[in-house]
Amino acid sequence: MSHTFHIPVLGLAFSVDTPLKVARYGISSTVSIVDDELLERMRKYHCEQNALPFTPINKTEPESRTKRITAYLNLLHKLINEQFEELRKLPFNQCSDIDRYFELLPPGSELKHGYELMSEYPESDSKRIFQSLLRSRMHLGAIDVNIMSKVDKMNYTAEGNPAGEENSDALAALKGFAQSNLQSSIILSAGMNPRLYSYLENFADFYPDKNGKLSKKIILKVSDYRSALIQAKFLAKKGLWVSEFRIESGLNCGGHAFATDGLLLGPILEEFKQKRLQMTNELTQMYLAALATKGITAHKPKLKVSVQGGIGTAYENTFLMKHYQLCATGWGSPFLLVPEVTNVDPDTLQSLANAGKDDFYISNSSPLGVLFNNFKGSTMEQQRLQRIENGVPGSPCVKKFLVSNTEFTHEPICTASRQYQMLKIAQLQELNLPQKDYQQQVDAVTEKICLCEGLCTSAYIKNDMLKPRESRAVAVCPGPNLAYFKSTYTLGDMVKHIYGQVNLLQNIERPNLFVNELNLYIDYLRKEISGHLQNWNGKRENYLLKFKNQLQDGINYYKQLLPELTGQTQEYLNKMYKELLISEAHLEALDLGLMAV
Repeated sequence: MSHTFHIPVLGLAFSVDTPLKVARYGISSTVSIVDDELLERMRKYHCEQNALPFTPINKTEPESRTKRITAYLNLLHKLINEQFEELRKLPFNQCSDIDRYFELLPPGSELKHGYELMSEYPESDSKRIFQSLLRSRMHLGAIDVNIMSKVDKMNYTAEGNPAGEENSDALAALKGFAQSNLQSSIILSAGMNPRLYSYLENFADFYPDKNGKLSKKIILKVSDYRSALIQAKFLAKKGLWVSEFRIESGLNCGGHAFATDGLLLGPILEEFKQKRLQMTNELTQMYLAALATKGITAHKPKLKVSVQGGIGTAYENTFLMKHYQLCATGWGSPFLLVPEVTNVDPDTLQSLANAGKDDFYISNSSPLGVLFNNFKGSTMEQQRLQRIENGVPGSPCVKKFLVSNTEFTHEPICTASRQYQMLKIAQLQELNLPQKDYQQQVDAVTEKICLCEGLCTSAYIKNDMLKPRESRAVAVCPGPNLAYFKSTYTLGDMVKHIYGQVNLLQNIERPNLFVNELNLYIDYLRKEISGHLQNWNGKRENYLLKFKNQLQDGINYYKQLLPELTGQTQEYLNKMYKELLISEAHLEALDLGLMAV
């Protein structure tokens, strides 16, 4: 691996072609394969950009979703490999892309050190041999893909008949990746889908070949140790190995947020660190035994652990890597401000760069019924409010990826759709509720937004692909950590910031990432308490008390961790300790509120 960070999936379209922009420099990134319509349009766009023939895959074709995903991933694979081969042939020391490849490498990299030594050599046969050696050791960044496991709508044929389980959204997407030419990883997120996980058994690339190599790997995005182990055991018993656990902060992240029961990132990482060997041994035993029943022999596999969500400085990056013995870190939201890497339209880009802390918030706007990181300055939010004012809340539902509600209809519909919201508001009107209660419930209904369209629009605008009459409303889902980044940047700027060669947050007041996450959880708990005052019960009280106690345990852990933060000034440590005490006081105040209830 050339780099010690990766770029996680960003919405649907923000990172849909990021590998085309960074993989040749050895940087790994992730593509969402949820929306096959987006992938088909991006395939057409990149075929045109590269003077390649484009044959459309019609949505009415059998297995069109699978075919579209495979075709797009194969195009990425082809173009990126061509880019890389061209880059490797470039002359050194002429400010070309091959020089950029080595200059972007982390400062301690052996390969970068070799490049710097080679650059000092006089022109000679020895220098040319040295250059050939460097070229042979260059590696592409991975083109990984992401599936939200539970976004798994069942589909129907043109005649209205069930298309079968293997053609559900998640399984068809998995098949699209499995049949592609990529040798990379599928990242499964948002919890376990047993049907999807079992379907992995059908594809040989997820099993080791005669040399023990996996052509395609499995990565689980997880938020705690217990769920990680449960999911990995389920797979290991089928002879499927989880190559990496990608630990993500429950709330201090972009996209959908999955609040743990008060478990904070530091204690979660500590548990992985303490139990990693035990976990590896237990999973390996199951895995090898399952492979044996399939007639496959393999060596003891490696288990990697990485972390993402809210990392903002090179110091935090280095501390996490070293202290918790991680293989990599993920940097997502900051790359929304790097135009050469992600698909953010100019207006949204400027709004994000100028935004403050209060512009980023955790909302209930996702039709999935899961918390969602939202941005007040998005044009999708402006459109939502305008539609409410005009008396036509909700969105037209075209793609139907997030349909789930059967409250009013036989076939599931989306809670962000105009159809659902109008039906629900009509129902509420008939209940003769007190005005305050009625308005609260209407606000909850109309808070939902169309993510299927909104998370694609930015790419269409930026690449001049928007069709006539398509909405220009952009939904964007950055993590709250983006509030501290106040400009737009180049790829070089951001990579140097990650590795500590420059500081993009110079003179910016920003708490430590652990404190930031802690305060997000305290705010979440406060809202949970106030939101359940009217329907308080013993079960809810026990849950919230457990949540509060977990947060207090986290604060105690961080106090004990402070001496481990070597390399920081005493002023920094004193400030962090004071911030922990302030957070603890806020938590204690919530405890008093619980007792009063």
